[in-house]
Amino acid sequence: MAESDPNPTTPILGAMDQLSAHLDRGWDLIERGDLAGAVLSAEQGVELDPQSPEAHNLLGYVRATEGQAREALEQYQQALALDENFVEAMLNAAEVLIHPLHDFEGAVRMAEDVLDLAQSSDEVADALLLQFDARMHEGDETAARNVVKRMPKGPFDASRLDFMVARAHFEIGMFDDARAQLETALAKDATNADGHYYMGLIHEAAGQHGEAVTRFLNAREIDLHTVEVPWSATAEEFEAMVRAAVEALPEALQSLIQSTMVLVGDMPGMELVADGVDPRAGLVLDGLSADGEAPRVGRVFIYKRNLERLGNRAEDLQTELSTLLSEELKATFPTQLQ
Repeated sequence: MAESDPNPTTPILGAMDQLSAHLDRGWDLIERGDLAGAVLSAEQGVELDPQSPEAHNLLGYVRATEGQAREALEQYQQALALDENFVEAMLNAAEVLIHPLHDFEGAVRMAEDVLDLAQSSDEVADALLLQFDARMHEGDETAARNVVKRMPKGPFDASRLDFMVARAHFEIGMFDDARAQLETALAKDATNADGHYYMGLIHEAAGQHGEAVTRFLNAREIDLHTVEVPWSATAEEFEAMVRAAVEALPEALQSLIQSTMVLVGDMPGMELVADGVDPRAGLVLDGLSADGEAPRVGRVFIYKRNLERLGNRAEDLQTELSTLLSEELKATFPTQLQ
């Protein structure tokens, strides 16, 4: 007769320990920008325990980071099928519904479910911020302003929330409230590039050019040392996208940049920022023709890392660039293009 296992829970505990290890490693790899490793950890977690909502949530987050919104939403929905009160999965799903899926009402409903379950000011702020973003994407500033009125003021455990709440106040023109919240955010984390950037925008709106430039240069320096997005295009791929974006322009717009020197960089240089160029500009038109001459652009500076900030995947870059080029040319030469 075989001996009975003196510790029958050991295999189960071992599996739980393995799952926790995969989940912890997956989130750590995401933080370090190793998306391929994070995918492997997430998939191993789901394989180890298909009934783990946490594993599906991690895999959903990885898919969203890869730009696979539909697949991400499926994983979040699976996590919620396993745990209908899983707040983190709800918040992640709502974020994907807003962008890039543009299901704003679905996101608002999901965030409202979070508010019904919220047990901390952080969870309340996260949910309301998602509702705010959804309403702003819809163009309903009145509804967005009403959301901000419900926003808790903190203190928040997650330092990122101080900035995000500040950004919401900024976007509806409540600059004093935004400034106070930004000061709190930067006191907690002086390396918050977004915090410096938005503080620069507030100084700029107040006509404080020197203070604005200092903040913008701080943001630029931090951005330069931030890990590139996992799906960042290679230099060769990006240059091909630039050529395709120019060729996709209507003939009238193409004529404005014929024989124009197109220069690609990561982001505007310090001297341009000091002269008033937005450090997060996607492109800059330079060497414009003088009055009385045929309309023409001398040089086009295109900033790869700033453009990558606008999208969720490499495939979006060409569309973003073509749209931005078109908008900038029309704004620069409005009378010639009528």
